[in-house]
Amino acid sequence: MAPHIAPNAAEGDPSAAVSAAVELLEVLRARGQDGAGTAVSPSQLRALLVVEEAEGINLRSLGAVLGSRPPSVTRLCDRMAAMGLLERTPSRTSRREVELRLTAQGRALLDEQRVIRLREMSAVLARMEPAAIDALVAGLSGFREAAGGVFAHGDAAAGPSGAGPGGSGPPGGGPGGGRAPVPGATGPHRAGGGPAARDGGPGADPSRVRAPAPVSDSA
Repeated sequence: MAPHIAPNAAEGDPSAAVSAAVELLEVLRARGQDGAGTAVSPSQLRALLVVEEAEGINLRSLGAVLGSRPPSVTRLCDRMAAMGLLERTPSRTSRREVELRLTAQGRALLDEQRVIRLREMSAVLARMEPAAIDALVAGLSGFREAAGGVFAHGDAAAGPSGAGPGGSGPPGGGPGGGRAPVPGATGPHRAGGGPAARDGGPGADPSRVRAPAPVSDSA
């Protein structure tokens, strides 16, 4: 059942419209979880996605991206390591830090999640007009770029260009524009997800656009 959304909550308010869509995406994500071989919590899934895009990220930087306190991030990673989804290795630059990477099992889990999620998304997209799909993909591409710049700087109040409240910097918050890299990453930053997401066509996965939420201590 779709979540209850107040009538006209999204009318004339882009933020409300996005929020309403995110609620529906959460329902689709939960349905996908039911068919997955390994169940993970939303906070674990968010962390895995960040580590995938920022291979070699450290605990402190992961916490900054997720908006979570260090003890919570440590416990979260302990659980994922025990599940065989995440590996921690000594940092190449600091003996006090560890680098986080996905295991083969962790990558397989994300691949499985995407297959299930794409199936759910395809059922929704099949009910939309082609022009609406094109507009959706274009809008989500811009949203993803803007969100990448905001969260890379840890500034949820960034202006339209991702350069803070004044919005005077380059689009996306990175030098010369584009999506800024996730802080703390030592590996190549992945600007997109699987092939469908990178292609940007009608088969793109709208749920790959995400704004990491704070991780709770009970995750």
